[in-house]
Amino acid sequence: MLRTILAILFIIDSLGICITVLMQKGRDSGLGAIAGSSDTYWDKNKAHSLEGRLVLITRIMIVVFFILALLLNMKLF
Repeated sequence: MLRTILAILFIIDSLGICITVLMQKGRDSGLGAIAGSSDTYWDKNKAHSLEGRLVLITRIMIVVFFILALLLNMKLF
């Protein structure tokens, strides 16, 4: 029973990771990154935006993903 619940949570978490990764913008900075001109107000305050929250949510979901994967592969139950 517990294994089934963990498997369902694992699938939901996997789908959530896919969705949050697809919602994020690309990391390509173009030629501005070579010249060092990517220090804009937007780049410095990205953590307070939707993009920053999506990155945080993705990191948390990945940690949960690995914990669930470890629990599902244990032979305790």
